[in-house]
Amino acid sequence: MYLSHSAKFLAIALLPLGLVSCKPSSSDGSSNDNKKTTAPPAPLIYKVAFGSCGQQGHPLPIFHEVIRHQPDIFVFLGDNVYGDTNDMAVMQQKYQQLGNKPSYKALKENVEILATWDDHDYGQNDAGKDYPHKEASKKVFLEFFEEPENSDRYKHEGIYTSEFRKVGDKTIQFILLDGRTFRDDLIRVSSDQAKKRKSFYRWQYQSHTDTSPTLLGKAQWKWLEAELLKPADFRILATGTQFGIEANGYESWANFPHEQDKLVQLIKSTKANHLIAISGDVHYAEISKFENTHSYPIHDITASGLSQKWHFATPNKNRIEGPVMDNHFGLLTIDFSADQPNVQAEIWDETGNQRVEYTIPFETIRFND
Repeated sequence: MYLSHSAKFLAIALLPLGLVSCKPSSSDGSSNDNKKTTAPPAPLIYKVAFGSCGQQGHPLPIFHEVIRHQPDIFVFLGDNVYGDTNDMAVMQQKYQQLGNKPSYKALKENVEILATWDDHDYGQNDAGKDYPHKEASKKVFLEFFEEPENSDRYKHEGIYTSEFRKVGDKTIQFILLDGRTFRDDLIRVSSDQAKKRKSFYRWQYQSHTDTSPTLLGKAQWKWLEAELLKPADFRILATGTQFGIEANGYESWANFPHEQDKLVQLIKSTKANHLIAISGDVHYAEISKFENTHSYPIHDITASGLSQKWHFATPNKNRIEGPVMDNHFGLLTIDFSADQPNVQAEIWDETGNQRVEYTIPFETIRFND
């Protein structure tokens, strides 16, 4: 049984019989034994660690740093292993390599785990709906993360799901998206188009202008609408690829701008307050703020680099914090008990240094009734 972060603050001190009482006396010398004292309420705080892009051959010491921060839960955001195979025996072996790792065992023993996937643990770099082994890969994924047999994930195509956690009388909703099983093809940038961009790196993909291609697929969109209608005091949208960035030539929601727009319109129509996104994929950390005309700004906290590193970060006009290019994990501290409830987003590197700290007041991520 996993205890919430607030529950970890509770302790009961028992005085053995026969010991001399150290209770203070009142001003007239009488004992205060009959006076009742009320302990302050435990803070309504919940801590969410998250990350992505962990190579199974790496020792992954970052997990020990995660444990040191005592989160209530850890969310894997994809590229949890680098499978990249059409052979499911190979995929299983790579997951087992992760599962046998002392640092992963320690994480599993100390922290509850949730997970979604991205391309490399789905099975193939940048793969979408046409990956031929997606059902077999799904089975390996669900078995490794010990998905309960009665889970809806076994009953529908893809691995999208939601989870709810209670913090006192407050509810946190985790929405884990599947950006692979239903995703239509990307549009490759030709060599001539890439040269015209005059970028310091080569763009691989360009954004769809046709609104018919999909990232999530019809069934997942319908499910997502129903989830956003459910009551929750705080919502975390977990997506393998970045939601809140501008198009940068690589994989992201920006390749499907109509789907980006559809999500914020859906947030508006369902009046889903207090939602932020967490994402992975790019081998660096940053916080993006997606301003739009439909909803409040959607903050996207990217933590990508449990073991992987990249030598540069792409331009991103929506970036408000970062980038962090060293191995790291993300941490959200959701504080319902503060005078002004808020979520604090942090990035911590594997040496124990805090690299980013950014506070988002709840009042800035809600609709004005």
